[in-house]
Amino acid sequence: MIFTFLKQKQPTRMFSIFKSKKNPDEKNPAQVETRPVSFTDKIRQGLTRTRQQLGKQLSGLFGGRKIDEDLYEELETALLTADTGIEATNRLLESLRTRVRRDALDDSEQLKTVLQDVLTELLQPLERPLVTTGHTPFVIMIAGVNGVGKTTTIGKLAHYFQSQGHSVLLAAGDTFRAAAQEQLKVWGERNQITVISQESDPGKKSDPAAVIFDAINAAIARKIDIVLADTAGRLTTQLHLMEEIRKIKRVIAKAIPDAPHEVLLVLDANTGQNAVSQLKAFNDALGVTGLVMTKLDGTARGGVIAAIAAQFTDTPPALRFIGVGEGLDDLRPFNAREFAEALFD
Repeated sequence: MIFTFLKQKQPTRMFSIFKSKKNPDEKNPAQVETRPVSFTDKIRQGLTRTRQQLGKQLSGLFGGRKIDEDLYEELETALLTADTGIEATNRLLESLRTRVRRDALDDSEQLKTVLQDVLTELLQPLERPLVTTGHTPFVIMIAGVNGVGKTTTIGKLAHYFQSQGHSVLLAAGDTFRAAAQEQLKVWGERNQITVISQESDPGKKSDPAAVIFDAINAAIARKIDIVLADTAGRLTTQLHLMEEIRKIKRVIAKAIPDAPHEVLLVLDANTGQNAVSQLKAFNDALGVTGLVMTKLDGTARGGVIAAIAAQFTDTPPALRFIGVGEGLDDLRPFNAREFAEALFD
C-alpha cells in the first residue's frame, strides 16, 4: 500500500512507509527482562573463541617462565594465529620488548598486564565514539560487502540510538536482495520505528538512491533525529556496483548538502585480514568515516582489529561499534581497554 507522507506535498517518486502496529499483549524484545550483564562481561563472552585460540598457544606462557627469545617466538605465533597480522604483531612485540627492558622484567607472569597495556595503546586511536549532534536529521550511510550483517547491524543501531533518546527512521536502500526490505521492516517492527521503501512496478528494480533521497526528505518533514540508510552488499571487485554506491552518496548530498554525516562500513570479523582490504577499497570509493566490526562472538580472529590499527596509523579509522552477540544490546561503542583486557583475560 502507498501512503502520502503526513500532509506534506507528495514527492515525485512514490514511497511506502512501513510502521509496525504495536500489540499491547506482545512484549517488545528490547523490553524483555533479563539478568543484567555488563557489556564488559559480554565482550569477554563474545571473545571466547579468540581467547580460546590464543589460550592454546599461550598455555604456560605466563606461568613464571623466563623471558627469552623462545617466549617471544611463541607469543608471536599466538598473535598471528588470532589474525593480528604481521605488522601489528611486530609492533606489539617491539613495544613489549621495550617495556621489559625499561622495567627490568624477568618473569613472564608480569607479561600479561604489559601485553594488555601495549595492545590498548595500539587500539586507542580507533576509539572515537560517534557523535550525532549538530545535524537534524543526522544521516548515516551503511555500506559493506555481501553477508557482513548490514541489515542486522542497522536494526541494532536503531535500538541503540533509541535508547539514547533519539528518533530514528530507516531507509531500505538495498533494492537488490529480494528479502532485504522485508528484513529491514522486521527490524523496524522490533524497534517500533518507521521504514521507508520504494514502490515499483512488479519485476522492475527500484533505484536505491531514490529510496534514500525520499527517506531523508521524509525525515526532514518529521524532524527525525537520525536516518539509517541501508545499501546493497557489493564486492569491491564489482566496479559498476562501487560506482553505484558513489552515486548514492552524491544523491544524499542533494537532499542535504553536507550529508551523509557518517559513512559506516560494516566488517565481518570472520573475514580476518580481508577486512583490511575491504576498508581500503570502500574508503577509496566513499571516504569511510567509521567502522562497525560484527560477529566477534563467532570467530577466533578477533585480532583483526589490531591489524586495522597497525595498517592505518597515519589516518586511523574510527571503530564506532563492535558486535559481540545476537541480542539487540550486543552492539556497543568500542572501548580499547575493555577489548584488550577481555582478549587476554
